[in-house]
Amino acid sequence: MANTASARKRIRQNERRNARNTARMSRMRTFIKKVELAISSGDKTQAAEALRAAQPEMQRAVGKGVVHANTISRKISRLSARVKALASA
Repeated sequence: MANTASARKRIRQNERRNARNTARMSRMRTFIKKVELAISSGDKTQAAEALRAAQPEMQRAVGKGVVHANTISRKISRLSARVKALASA
């Protein structure tokens, strides 16, 4: 257990930050799932729209330090390629 006031404060801060970061991660995953669902339905316009909505949310998670920048770049790239492939298919 924390003995000093600063350690107790650090525990409180960590709890708040953990809740905030968990919410950001969950929100981002929800947006990604919407894109995945649109891709699986085969509707290119809906998938492109969902991807456009998801990208800022994913980049925001990077900016807040919730996920690594390269991870999101990879995810956006792969989702974009899948949406693009819908047109030619």
